[in-house]
Amino acid sequence: MPRPARQAVRVPDATSLTLTFFTRPVLVVARELLGKTFALKSGDAFLAARIVETEAYQSDIDHASHAFRGRTPRNSPMFGPPAHLYVYRSYGIHHCLNVVTTHDGGPASAVLIRAMEAREGEAVMAKRRGTDDHWALLRGPGNLCQALGIDLSFNGRDLLPGDPTLLDAPPPPEPVIVTTRIGISRARDLPWRYYLAGNPAVSRRDRRAELAAR
Repeated sequence: MPRPARQAVRVPDATSLTLTFFTRPVLVVARELLGKTFALKSGDAFLAARIVETEAYQSDIDHASHAFRGRTPRNSPMFGPPAHLYVYRSYGIHHCLNVVTTHDGGPASAVLIRAMEAREGEAVMAKRRGTDDHWALLRGPGNLCQALGIDLSFNGRDLLPGDPTLLDAPPPPEPVIVTTRIGISRARDLPWRYYLAGNPAVSRRDRRAELAAR
């Protein structure tokens, strides 16, 4: 499958997603976040990136969820309200960005943003990452947080509309690939990872699934 063309887009005037978008089952939100734009101001720069890979986590049936054993000071953002960020440090090394979808009475749920494609402010991202490889800039949870300057100070931030925010976009033209999650040791059989077929920014592609989706 050929690599998708890099597009110059104007995203500052796009419409932010509403609370209704996030107040739905986490598997629905995880899939429909694909193609949406994550945007924030960083100093004098405006940074924006298109989401191309996500994973869902839900406390009640998911042993890999941080909230599976109940609420703690670390995972408390996962318990709601929706449309907030849950940011944590993984293995004491890098940060991971999650979007909370929990609604009143529902299980603690969040979507991990695994990979994005830079759209605005790429020079700032490249300097932070020490690479000018467009497709590698935001490939993987730790890399995208480094490129966007996301750390624990973002934990619990409101997305409505706020800064950062998630901007709406038409459904992506690429097929959506559904696979099991990666980089975890528990609940590895759940098909809760979603990504845009053929996108080189995806952290790990399933070539067989992509061929079947054509």
